Amino acid sequence: MTQAAVQQGVLTCASRINQVTNYLGFNSDSGAVLLAPPNVPDQRVLPVSLESPVEGRSAYVSVTFAPNQANGCGATFDAVVYWPQSCVTVMEKQFSAFKRTGFIKKNIAVLDGGISSKVFLMPAGNGCISIKKEVVL
Repeated sequence: MTQAAVQQGVLTCASRINQVTNYLGFNSDSGAVLLAPPNVPDQRVLPVSLESPVEGRSAYVSVTFAPNQANGCGATFDAVVYWPQSCVTVMEKQFSAFKRTGFIKKNIAVLDGGISSKVFLMPAGNGCISIKKEVVL
C-alpha cells in the first residue's frame, strides 16, 4: 500500500502509511482503494478504504492521512465490523480492555480506550456493528 501511495506522489506520509497499515494487519488477503488527489497529492489529505479479514468476515476500514501536521503526517481510522452476537457480548469478548462510558445519544454505546481511541457499538438486527475510531499519535 505504501508503494502504491508513493507511486501516486504521496511522499510525506509514506512512513505513516506503512506504520498504520501494518498496525491494521494489511496483507495479501486485504484490499485497498486510495483516493489520491490528482493535483499536489503530497500536500493534501489522502483517504484510503481497506477491506481486511476479521474472524471469518470482512472489516471495512476508512483511513485518512493528513500531511503537514505537527507530527509530520497525521492519521485517523475507523474500523467497522459486523458481529453476529449482541453488543454486550461483543463488548465483553472483543473490547474487554475498553471502559464503557455511556451512549452517544440513545442506542450507540461508547467505549473508551484512552485519549486517542474509542469504540462505538451499534445494534444491527440480531447482531452488533463495532466502529473503532483511533487517532494515530
